[in-house]
Amino acid sequence: MTERILITGGAGFIGANLAAALVKKPGVDVVIVDDFSFGDWKNLVHVDCEVRAGSITDPALHQEIARGTYSAILHQGAISDTTVLDQRRMLEINTNAFTAMLEASCKSGTRMIYASSAATYGNTPAPNRVGGIEEPANIYGFSKLSMDRIAYRWHDRHPSSVIGLRYFNVYGSGETHKGTTASMMLQLYNQVQDGKRPRLFKHGEQQRDFIYIRDVISANLAALEAPRSGVCNVGSGTARCFNDIILNLETLLNRKLDVDYFDNPYDFYQNHTEADISGTTELLGWKPAWTLEKGMAEYIELLEAGHHEPVETAT
Repeated sequence: MTERILITGGAGFIGANLAAALVKKPGVDVVIVDDFSFGDWKNLVHVDCEVRAGSITDPALHQEIARGTYSAILHQGAISDTTVLDQRRMLEINTNAFTAMLEASCKSGTRMIYASSAATYGNTPAPNRVGGIEEPANIYGFSKLSMDRIAYRWHDRHPSSVIGLRYFNVYGSGETHKGTTASMMLQLYNQVQDGKRPRLFKHGEQQRDFIYIRDVISANLAALEAPRSGVCNVGSGTARCFNDIILNLETLLNRKLDVDYFDNPYDFYQNHTEADISGTTELLGWKPAWTLEKGMAEYIELLEAGHHEPVETAT
């Protein structure tokens, strides 16, 4: 029997990578819905699936879900630009649309996996734990925290499972279209390739939990088999500083890099994120497999080869 899986935001970085992985599985039919406000058709050139231009706010889509058209939903569609300050628009697209889709999936018993974010923690002390201190510093983080709170209210009522995945700093092939919101791995690499000095906020010691796209894919696939509902972190479980990215680039590109350190203008900036993944391992039976060094090595190799599509299309 064919599984029909809906991926919203499927032309985006993570959505397209999920689609590229799923179409390789026998008996899986992938349907992508994207309004192309943040996604890019180039991510899907070599991904053989059904692609629709549409909005996650469309009642027709919600009705389709309620009828049981899909066996599972990987909900990646959202305003992902953290610099958007329009509070109403952010909540309408991220939170309201999610709520409507969740209600529809409850009617049909369709499993729902959705993208949450480490932005729910704001600049709180690390390590970051689900159910710990959650104080988002911007409307984007609040919209994702609101999604998680709504999901919690549905856990006991939903015939199948509802899994929220709080992505930390994801990097990897397929993010080129994101421009200034792409990972620092890509931004620093591009600066070097353009003959510029790589730029970091003073003094590059801010720490992030960087997670490679292959690990994000495997976490979503594990969530499709999860025995119950929940919200969990998707990170490496280890914090690394931005200077570590520079050191890796120097090794991978075989050149010395002179960094331009400048003042950080953002008062809401997260100085240290680090995922507590103990609950993730318990719920999903999942652990990350890619270190920063290993992930960057494959990513830079793909970039050097001119490959900018989802990572699975290169193999």
